[in-house]
Amino acid sequence: MTIRVLLADDQALLRSAFRVLVDSESDMEVVGEASDGAEAVRLTRECDADVVLMDIRMPGTDGLAATRLISADPSLAHVRVVILTTFEVDDYVVQALRAGASGFLGKGSEPEELLSAIRLAAGGEALLSPAATKGLIARFLAQGDIGDAGRDPARSERLDALTSREREVLVQVAGGHSNDEIAERLEVSPLTVKTHVNRAMAKLGARDRAQLVVIAYESGLVRPRMD
Repeated sequence: MTIRVLLADDQALLRSAFRVLVDSESDMEVVGEASDGAEAVRLTRECDADVVLMDIRMPGTDGLAATRLISADPSLAHVRVVILTTFEVDDYVVQALRAGASGFLGKGSEPEELLSAIRLAAGGEALLSPAATKGLIARFLAQGDIGDAGRDPARSERLDALTSREREVLVQVAGGHSNDEIAERLEVSPLTVKTHVNRAMAKLGARDRAQLVVIAYESGLVRPRMD
């Protein structure tokens, strides 16, 4: 299957560069370009996109608002949003993940990283490497002063639906560990870990692994800390 990609960035030059890169691959194609968030939401529907590469800072409706609109639309449940940011350490990253983005990628990333991110997103996988999860997500949550008063009681209650093993796996996911690493730590197979992750996502209403990380922190299951 061909992955249908929508480009949303207010800089035409960047969109052109991304288009050339994406269209050079046999398994993906650019189906539309948007210069602002409102246009991105409209074209996501019209072009039946699978993955949206979304810039955060755009005129009018910004990428964050557009991501929320896409994620909140049941008819677009299959769409994955990858945030493109000029600075990989960006105050908007966690907000974007909370809004429903599947992950983020720096605009300075290597071409192969971008292509890999598109494929991962289309496959429903996380776009946050273990290093990114540990070094960025935890840091932003810590900087965001999410203390006990900032925990989400609703999400904390939803954790009650998880089995003890699913909670254990969720803690490992939030720690930035891959399925293989979790399998080794818990002495189970990677397939078993994947099953637990999928069940946790279903029970918690998470779109993907990146959302699981945010839920784990916001519910208080995992405490953010600075290394």
